[in-house]
Amino acid sequence: MDTRNIGLRNIEVADTKICSIDGENGKLIYRGYDIFDLVNHSSFEETSYLLLFGDLPDKDNLQQFSEQLSSARELPRSVIDNMKNRPKAARPMDVIQSTISELPDYDPDMDSDVKEVNVKRSINLIAKIASLVAEWDRIRKGNEPIEPLDGATNHATNFLYMLTGEMPSKEESRIFDIALILHAEHSFNASTFAAREIASTRAHMYACIGGAIGALSGELHGGANIQVMRMLLDIGDVSRVDAWVKTRLDRGERVMGMGHAVYKTTDPRADILARLSKIISRKRNTPWYDITALVEDTTRKYMREHNKQPIYPNVDLYSASLYYSMGIPIELNTPIFALSRIAGWTTHVIEEKFAEAAPRPALYRPKALYVGKYCGPMGCEYIPINNRTEKT
Repeated sequence: MDTRNIGLRNIEVADTKICSIDGENGKLIYRGYDIFDLVNHSSFEETSYLLLFGDLPDKDNLQQFSEQLSSARELPRSVIDNMKNRPKAARPMDVIQSTISELPDYDPDMDSDVKEVNVKRSINLIAKIASLVAEWDRIRKGNEPIEPLDGATNHATNFLYMLTGEMPSKEESRIFDIALILHAEHSFNASTFAAREIASTRAHMYACIGGAIGALSGELHGGANIQVMRMLLDIGDVSRVDAWVKTRLDRGERVMGMGHAVYKTTDPRADILARLSKIISRKRNTPWYDITALVEDTTRKYMREHNKQPIYPNVDLYSASLYYSMGIPIELNTPIFALSRIAGWTTHVIEEKFAEAAPRPALYRPKALYVGKYCGPMGCEYIPINNRTEKT
C-alpha cells in the first residue's frame, strides 16, 4: 500500500509565530488572538498591523499605520493605463497577478532587501491591491476608475467606495471589514506556502506575492467561492436544494463550500460569515442565505444517512452568498480574498526571509518518487530519430 503523504498533508515544513489552526476543535488564532475576539473588537487595519508587527498597536501606532495605508493606495498612472489596454474579458485574477509584477518598477528601494524595506513593501501592497481590484472592475465595465478617498478612511469603506462610487452604510462597511479580517491569514495554505517557497529562493516580495496570487486563483483554493456562487445560482430556489444536493452526491461529486483540508468540524470563519450573510440577505431581500443554509443542512444530513464521514462548511460557503447579496460581482470573490490575504502573505514572506533563529531557512526542495519509464540501471538507449520504428 502507498503510505506516502499526498499533498504534504500534516507534514510540518517550518516553524511560524503568525497563525495557529486547531482543526479538531475549530479554532483559528492570529498571533495568539482568537479570531472571534478580533472580529468582535478589531478592524482589518489593526489585524494587519498585528500580523505584520506581532503585537496589537496602541492608538498612535494604529493611526500612523492607517495613514500609511491611505497614502499608499493610489496606483501609478502608467499602471492604470496598462490596465485600460487589457482586453475587458481578461480574468481579474490574471490582471491582478500581472499588475503586481509591474510594481517593482516603481519601488525606489529594489536594490535593498532588508526587513524594514519589506515591511514598507507590505504596507504598500496591502493598500494598492485593494485599489487594483476596484479599479480593474470599473475598467472592465467601461467605467472610469475612482480615486481613493482622502484621509485615513478605513480600508473596507474605501474599497467599497472605489468599487461602486457610493459611500457604503456603516453596517455594510463593518460587515465587509469583518470579512477581510476572517480572510487575512490561515497558516500554510496553498497560496501562503507558494509565497514562502518563492521567498526561500530569496526572490523579492513582489515575486512572492505574484506566485501566491497564482495559487489562490485555482478553484480548489481561492477560486472555490466563485464555484459556490455558481452552484447557488444553478440551484436558484430553496425548493430545488434537496434534489440538487442528493443528485450531486449520488454521482460522487463534491458540493462546493463543504469540507476542509484542516478543519474536522465547522470552520470558525464559516459560522461568522453565515451570520453576516443572513443579515445582508434579509436587508436586501435576497434568497442566497436561505439557499446556502439549506445546502449545508442537506449535505450534512445526506452524509449522516449514508454513514459517511461528517462534513462541515468552510469559509467559501457563506462568503459567496454574502458578497453576492452585497451586489459584488461573482468574478471579484477571489480577488477580494486576495486583497485580504495579502496581509498574511506579506507577513509570511518576511518571516521566511528573516527568521530570528539561526541558521536562516533553507531553500525548499522536497523529494519526489520517480515512477516514470524505466529501462534498467543504465537508463534507456537513445535511438536516432531515423532509426525509430513508427508508433501505432
